Amino acid sequence: MNTDRKALWAVRQSALPTVVRPCPDCPGTRHRASGKIRVNASGKLLDVWLLLSCATCDRTSKVPVHERVHVSTLEPARLVAYETNDPAAVRDLVTSTSLAAKNRYRLDWTGTWELETRMPLYALDDPNPLPVRVRFELPAPVRVERLLRLGLGLSRAEVRRLVADGRIRLPFAPDAKAHQDFELTLHGPGSVDAAKHAKSLDAPDAERAGPARIGPAPAPAPAPGGERPRRAAAR
Repeated sequence: MNTDRKALWAVRQSALPTVVRPCPDCPGTRHRASGKIRVNASGKLLDVWLLLSCATCDRTSKVPVHERVHVSTLEPARLVAYETNDPAAVRDLVTSTSLAAKNRYRLDWTGTWELETRMPLYALDDPNPLPVRVRFELPAPVRVERLLRLGLGLSRAEVRRLVADGRIRLPFAPDAKAHQDFELTLHGPGSVDAAKHAKSLDAPDAERAGPARIGPAPAPAPAPGGERPRRAAAR
């Protein structure tokens, strides 16, 4: 049996988040990145703004990034990126949660990401544990349960049952929101059953006996099949 298997899930960027804040010229509250950064120099002091466009009236507004900072405090490469409207620099500013908090606006991450999965075809059929590395291309806060539903192609009830049965091991609760890389582990039914059996052998006789069961024991949850690399769009 292969014990070196690993799977990779990637939360890929499909769009930039929407900036939610009031527009000075209209009732609109949603702004999109214009793709531009403005740099204003006054001697050795710099002001840097991220430029936004109102989705309703198209008014351009500014988000302060740096105010009255000495030119020497900015790395030359970063300054060049600001001055040339480098797409990576624009992306970093638009997705910055610290910049949003500083300027008191909210980021709407709806429709900004999709999940790409690379799983062995026998992922949940093998008794060996399968580590799954989840990587975030952008810091979108995503509920872990939703990632599991998309990645495994299961319903919410099935995901919760596998978590409760120990078939899915998580570093935090499934209803928590993650926005940074983390790792989870998938366990086949054989490995979980063996672990439960070993634990029961270590328990006192009264605990091993357990409560009396009425009727037949429920069948173990069917193991979902593995999937080829695919993308699941988030809506």
